[in-house]
Amino acid sequence: MAVCIMTMPIYAATPKEYRERLESARAVTSQLLEYIAETEIGQSNPEFEGRMLKQIRNNIPPTEKIELPDGSTLDTSNQSLNTKLDEFENESDTTKRAVIVTEIDERLSALSVKIAELETSIASDRSKDEDKQKLAEILRREQFQKPVEAKQSALQKWLNDFLEWILNLLPKSEVSAPTFTGMPSLASALLVILCVLAVGLIGFAIYKFAPFFSSRSGSKSKKTKKDRVILGESIGSGESVEDLFGEAERLAREGNLRGAIRKGYIAVLCDLSDRKLIGLANYKTNRDYLRDVRPRRELFENMNGLTNSFERHWYGYQTAEKADWDEFLERSRLTIVKQ
Repeated sequence: MAVCIMTMPIYAATPKEYRERLESARAVTSQLLEYIAETEIGQSNPEFEGRMLKQIRNNIPPTEKIELPDGSTLDTSNQSLNTKLDEFENESDTTKRAVIVTEIDERLSALSVKIAELETSIASDRSKDEDKQKLAEILRREQFQKPVEAKQSALQKWLNDFLEWILNLLPKSEVSAPTFTGMPSLASALLVILCVLAVGLIGFAIYKFAPFFSSRSGSKSKKTKKDRVILGESIGSGESVEDLFGEAERLAREGNLRGAIRKGYIAVLCDLSDRKLIGLANYKTNRDYLRDVRPRRELFENMNGLTNSFERHWYGYQTAEKADWDEFLERSRLTIVKQ
């Protein structure tokens, strides 16, 4: 969606109104996909298709203005959407028509996510003066004032008290203490001994308890791992690539080869993400992920074959045979082990 900031006092839709119409258009694309899947070749209903396409065009015009709370507007440009709708009208191949509608739906979904983010940003936006005033009020509270530095630490105080107790046990002389040549005083010797013992105790404590705190820190970092969303499907933080492939093979054994191919494709994308070869995003489509690996020639060739198979059997509603699943599984294994 191409946008530019303007300050013209013209009526425009709010972000919420625009997002609701995007969702309405997506609902129509879902109806179109169901219609394509259920329609026999040569039995299309032009009147029904025309009504559906008209609803999408009415909801998402080629250009439109979105009004922001500060009085400025965003100019939208959705001419490419109309181009896709024209392609759908002129296409007779069922599989290609399904792919076109799917691309339209994915783009509408991406726009909806972006507008939702804009709504969230607007709702949470406050002026800088308000933020500064609120921060100043918080920092003036007593608990945020800088504490007066203690003259000595608790350990220092304990050492001093201990040394004083030891010295009080020693016999006291009425005369001033003589100066010994060539040897330290008893107090200095005791201080050195105590410091050595203290350092030893601290070192022992670090050696003893460091693994415990390290494991606690590691367990916390594992817990912060978030769920992932790939092609609209939520993948739990605890689900591994092996788990996803296991689910795909289970679906294949049950005869749901179409679902197995989708699950296997998601497992491949999950593996590529774990290896930092692609970046996951809610708005990304399968074609976006394919473009991400284009610089890696061999990986791109494997992913291109997997993507075409995924589109034919999931979006194109082409019946999947066991040979299709076997080929998909073999190519998936090659994609995972090769970068």
